[in-house]
Amino acid sequence: MLRLRRSAAFGRVPLCAKCLPMGSQYWIVSLPLKGTKEAAWSAAQEKISHTSFDTQIYKLHIPELRVGTLDSLLALSDDLVKVSSTVENVAGKIRRQLDDLDRAGGSEVTALSVDGIPVDSYITRFQWDEAKYPIMSPLREIMTSITDSVVKLEDDLKIRVSEYNGVKSQLSQINRKATGSLAVKDLSSIVKPEDIVTSEHLVTLLVVVSRFTEKEWLTNYESLSQFVVPRSSTKLAEDNEYALYTVVLFKKVADTFKTHAREKGFQVREFDFDPENFGQREEQLERLQADMDGMRISLQQWCAASYGEVFSGWLHMCAIRTFAESILRYGLPPAFLSVVIIPSLKSEKRLRQALDQLAGGDKSSHWKSGAEDVVPGLVMDTDLYPYVSLTLNLAT
Repeated sequence: MLRLRRSAAFGRVPLCAKCLPMGSQYWIVSLPLKGTKEAAWSAAQEKISHTSFDTQIYKLHIPELRVGTLDSLLALSDDLVKVSSTVENVAGKIRRQLDDLDRAGGSEVTALSVDGIPVDSYITRFQWDEAKYPIMSPLREIMTSITDSVVKLEDDLKIRVSEYNGVKSQLSQINRKATGSLAVKDLSSIVKPEDIVTSEHLVTLLVVVSRFTEKEWLTNYESLSQFVVPRSSTKLAEDNEYALYTVVLFKKVADTFKTHAREKGFQVREFDFDPENFGQREEQLERLQADMDGMRISLQQWCAASYGEVFSGWLHMCAIRTFAESILRYGLPPAFLSVVIIPSLKSEKRLRQALDQLAGGDKSSHWKSGAEDVVPGLVMDTDLYPYVSLTLNLAT
């Protein structure tokens, strides 16, 4: 599960495990500026590469968004935590559904992307979508727009999955009837028109006989009641446990025959043969299978596209959170460098120390410690940093 870990005022927001390459971890970090952004970027590159040569660092391009009032920013910061959880849940549902569809179709795992860009590359090359989220719009309006879009996709997912599962359930019911022993399975695919003799006075019964009592059946069926047609019993099918026989008799003694057959341990299957419906089961099965395959492919395509849209909205929300927390932590006007770091896990402690130094260390005027940053109900990190930090962590 992919997790967004809250540093200071940030809460955990997990995403699904297959969004990113196995073993990957991403830090979204915002550092206060002491000079120009270019100088801070050069210093960060040099410091990180010197600390851990196999750690990658990328600029995270967050535009100068509309700040609003301090009170509105504080309220927004809390709401972003809750809304991000909603977005995460929808992303997880779509990802799990896509995994199920891939397995059901026997296909390879669908490669996740955002507008054709692999998810991991989308994180490191993130560009704010100005057309979808104008930077002069209030931050709460952007957050609401993302949330509304994601909730709509979630509703659409429920409808599509319900329709798909409905067809899948019908197909499963038909297949279940076609399986099992002759004592319980559907007989419509076994019994043919020529197997049934019917007239004004005659009826054909279908009898399930244990493989161990077939000889007894053939010896005694004519004497189970009066008016049984001699030598009329024919074996139609057999499995490991039972054999299916027909027997022809007069309709007026059918109930008596059934009673005596049960007393002997023979099972008379209730079966009304309709010549007009013969073969419809196979046609229905083929039609439902084709419908389900088509719906599965359509749902796979929808899930892949919708996941990209949800993930894009989620990362834009991460950018908003980073921007809002940076303003609350570092003040106005906005003066911070935001980066994405792919850390070498063996160097995590040294990298954190390097970032502490880049942010000004424990003496940083931006450092806020204590319980004032904790949002009730959220699980907080035990390690707080003198900079804004979100961790996208792929759990095993």
